[in-house]
Amino acid sequence: MLTVFLLSSGGIIGIVIAVVILLLVIWLIIVRNKLVVLRNKVRNAWSQIDVQLKRRFDLIPNLVETVKGYAAHEKEIFDQFGRARNMYAQAAQTGDVAGLAEANNQIERALGRLLMVQEAYPELKANVNFQSLMNQLNETENKISFSRTFYNDIVLNYNNQIEIFPTNIVASLFNFKPAQFFEIQEVERENVKVKF
Repeated sequence: MLTVFLLSSGGIIGIVIAVVILLLVIWLIIVRNKLVVLRNKVRNAWSQIDVQLKRRFDLIPNLVETVKGYAAHEKEIFDQFGRARNMYAQAAQTGDVAGLAEANNQIERALGRLLMVQEAYPELKANVNFQSLMNQLNETENKISFSRTFYNDIVLNYNNQIEIFPTNIVASLFNFKPAQFFEIQEVERENVKVKF
């Protein structure tokens, strides 16, 4: 009777250990899957920003061509757009969020200067093509702002999950790395000198 009791208590302990291990494995799978879903949401949110930034960079050459006829001597603005576009392309290839933010800052500065040129040329402001392009650009800017906010919210959620105990254990076990926020500098509004 004693041996049956010892065997049954040993069997119970074995079953309890097996159940605990099974629950840990299930928990590990659930947490890892949750982190994968969050990481994919970060990637998706980034792709939404990328789509809007590409749209902006596609609109700008058309806008620049429209302005060139009125302000051919404003070559520096056009060059600044080109540099920003090249910086964006390089950063997009490597997935460098900080580089993309810097390209965004440069384009913001150039757009600010372009708006000053617009003020100097009333006939440009009245141009239908220019107005249409500016409306599209404003719409794109609003979408970029919304997408950036959404992306940063998703990154915050993801980064919190990979840093909070006990999911941080699973995150480090499966090599989940924090995502970068899309941070831009507020472009300082400086007086742009338009010389004729």
